[in-house]
Amino acid sequence: MIDANALRAVCLDFNGAVEEFPFPRHPDVSTFKVGGKIFALTTLTDAPLTVSLKCDPELAERLRATHPEVVPGYHLNKRHWNTVTLTGALPDQLILDMIEDSYDLVVASLPRAQRLLLDWPGEQRP
Repeated sequence: MIDANALRAVCLDFNGAVEEFPFPRHPDVSTFKVGGKIFALTTLTDAPLTVSLKCDPELAERLRATHPEVVPGYHLNKRHWNTVTLTGALPDQLILDMIEDSYDLVVASLPRAQRLLLDWPGEQRP
C-alpha cells in the first residue's frame, strides 16, 4: 500500500519535480510540480490519504467507472483531474501508473526547451 512517505518519494523521483505548499490558508496541502505546473496534489496528513492527479478525460471516465476509489477531482477541473483514495484497495502499480501519466501529461504541455532539459522520454532529441 502506498503511504504518505511513499507518495512523496514517488512524486519527487521524477525529473524536475518539486514539492511546494502554495496555499497559505491550507498549509498542509502539498503540490508536486514540474515546470511550475501541478501534476499531483495531496494533504499528506489526511486519513484516508488521497491524491489528485491529472488524467486524459476518456481514461478518467473509465477509471471512475471501474474503481470506486477514483472520483472526479476535488476542487479541480473534473474533466481532467481525478482524486484517488489510497486505502490499499487499488493495486500499487495502477496508482504508480496514474502518477506517471499525470506527470507525463504536464510535461507534454511544457515548451519543448523545458521538455529537453528534463530529459523526458517522450521528447526526442534531433
